[in-house]
Amino acid sequence: MEKERFWHYEVSGSDEEGMVLLLQGRMDATTASSMLRDLEPLVKKQAPPSLTLDLSKVTYLDDFGALVLAQLRDRVLETKGRFTIENAGEKINEMLSVVRFDTLRTKPAISREPSPGIFVRLGEATLGHVSELKYLVSFAGSVCLELIYVCFHPRSLRGGDTLSYMEKTGVDALPIVGLISFLLGLIIAFMSSVQLQEFGANIYVASLVGLAMTRELGPIMTAIIVAGRSGSAFAAEIGTMKVSEEVDALFTMGFNPTRFLVLPKLLAALIVVPLLTLFSDLFAMLGGLLVGITMLDLTAGSYIAQTMETLTPFDVFWGVLKSAVFALLIAWIGCFRGFRVSGGAAGVGHATTSAVVSSVFLIILTDSVFSVILRYWG
Repeated sequence: MEKERFWHYEVSGSDEEGMVLLLQGRMDATTASSMLRDLEPLVKKQAPPSLTLDLSKVTYLDDFGALVLAQLRDRVLETKGRFTIENAGEKINEMLSVVRFDTLRTKPAISREPSPGIFVRLGEATLGHVSELKYLVSFAGSVCLELIYVCFHPRSLRGGDTLSYMEKTGVDALPIVGLISFLLGLIIAFMSSVQLQEFGANIYVASLVGLAMTRELGPIMTAIIVAGRSGSAFAAEIGTMKVSEEVDALFTMGFNPTRFLVLPKLLAALIVVPLLTLFSDLFAMLGGLLVGITMLDLTAGSYIAQTMETLTPFDVFWGVLKSAVFALLIAWIGCFRGFRVSGGAAGVGHATTSAVVSSVFLIILTDSVFSVILRYWG
């Protein structure tokens, strides 16, 4: 017999008849760990054909004690043995009934489902993308129809909200666009000057900065900044309204959600992003001018004259045209991701991230298409 401070046990019976354990004292949170430490190895080692627990001398039993009994029962059942409880008092039986001892398990009953194979996951992903594409085309059609409607009914457009979004998308983004463009122009001028100085062609740094920014980097960098700032904000705003059922409320009150929420954002981006692109080109040229004056011994007049001689109205127009297309893509994807939100706050975060990633991808893809068109223009 082993002794603990609050409990004891006695073992009786033979190998053929099975094991009988006479438990004495308290079976609660203070004794549960010591009981398992002593009794579980004993039952596991002897593996009796039956185990009988005599609870006649148990003075107190709580849910921890019930778990000890369940653990011993599971050990016996693992070896196909029989388990019985005898001489349990009224209070002991009442506690066992409260914890539903007959169905109590010490191990989770839920089995782990096998993970789907690679082909199953690939098929599910493909079907998901096809479904998203269907909704994307449908949303684009809805936006086009509302644009046509606004052209014939200008008063249906929310002018105040459009101006507000123009301020948020354009004016508020001007400092960061100007700073990044200035640094980008400075970097391009500095890196190109390292090579052009060897040939005495310092003056062509102005041409390189001007063409690179107006045709490619100016529209792309501006669009990426706007996608990160405003595209994500569009998705988060509409997504939050979708989760809180405000979009459904608008529809119930007779408002068209596309005209009410999407068109002000779309038109605001379409107006201010080309203007931001022009400012981006200007700040980049100022960055190149700083390098030309301080490092290449060029005068401000010669640098500006070379830039004006190199650039043509078509170069500026081409960059502005691309930025307008990028603006449509940013507003379209941001609003679409917002309308597709589901699942609460986590869904809003996912839609915001997806809006930025999708916008950047479409910006790069569209720019490559523009490059091919320009290459075979003539």
